[in-house]
Amino acid sequence: MRALAPWTGTGLKREMDRLFERFFESPGAELPALGDWTPVLDVTEAKEAITVKAELPGVEPKEIAVSLEGDLLTIKGEKEHRKEDKDERQHRVERSWGAFMRSVRLPAPVDGSKVTATFKNGVVTVTLPKTPGAKGTTIPVKAE
Repeated sequence: MRALAPWTGTGLKREMDRLFERFFESPGAELPALGDWTPVLDVTEAKEAITVKAELPGVEPKEIAVSLEGDLLTIKGEKEHRKEDKDERQHRVERSWGAFMRSVRLPAPVDGSKVTATFKNGVVTVTLPKTPGAKGTTIPVKAE
């Protein structure tokens, strides 16, 4: 009977809720990516720091620039197009190349003087330690 009533499931409700959440979130919450291709990002938050990981396969570490301005982290660079042998015919070209830029607003204030960036196996990892005020405090509750 469920197949005859497609609008009664919770999926539609979830999608509508997500639509309204997007409508009311701040305008700069998700910034558009710029460039010829778009690397994917993961942003995670722990008590002490925020970590941003970006997949940059085929990009040399010297071609990556990471900057922080206020609460906006930007990762940009360029992946060079590798010229193939002129005697070869290309049957399919799916790999992306060219300039890229990704910016993401950070969910909490960070200490810009302690930010680190590492590159390993095609992934750049940016670790942004939070400011002392952003770490929060736990207030014990005393019984009387």
